Amino acid sequence: MTEVATARRSRITPEREAELYSAVLDLLREVGYDALTMDAVAARTRSSKATLYRQWGGKPELVVKAMRHNKPGRIGDVDTGSIRGDLHTLLAREDDCTMERNSDLMRALAMASHTNPDLMRAFKELLVEPEMAEFRRVMQRAVDRGEIRADCPALEYVTHMLVGAFATRTLIDDLPPTQEFLRSYTDAVVLPALGVTTP
Repeated sequence: MTEVATARRSRITPEREAELYSAVLDLLREVGYDALTMDAVAARTRSSKATLYRQWGGKPELVVKAMRHNKPGRIGDVDTGSIRGDLHTLLAREDDCTMERNSDLMRALAMASHTNPDLMRAFKELLVEPEMAEFRRVMQRAVDRGEIRADCPALEYVTHMLVGAFATRTLIDDLPPTQEFLRSYTDAVVLPALGVTTP
């Protein structure tokens, strides 16, 4: 499966791929997932539908790969020497404006995935599961350093806590998520739950 996907991707240059992904995200913001069509993507990117289907297989895969491509760097590569430093660095990778735009997009896609099994599958396989594996590497390093006990019950809920804060900021406070809010939340909630003292 990976070999097939790699062979498909090799026909498009990285620059062209980035251009296509950017156009897909722009369309998503304009019309939403349900109204986005492969015809519209083909027209916006001056591509053929056949090329799009050959490269990505379908709309769910194209949309989720565009979302993943838009993310800054690999989570697992962040290693500052402390879990607080790692979490703060991860939160600082997007400025407040980008975070707000991506929050709106993620919320819309999450809603659409509940009525679209193909999107839900692509979302989990191509975005959620790889990012969870990367994040587990960050947490395991903290355990290996002795910052967090290996049997800490909060370990398996860190992602839930962070995603929950990100997703519910607008719902509860009618405000977008910001770096300041998420850093403060991390220090006040996530790190204490992990048994990590903050300065």
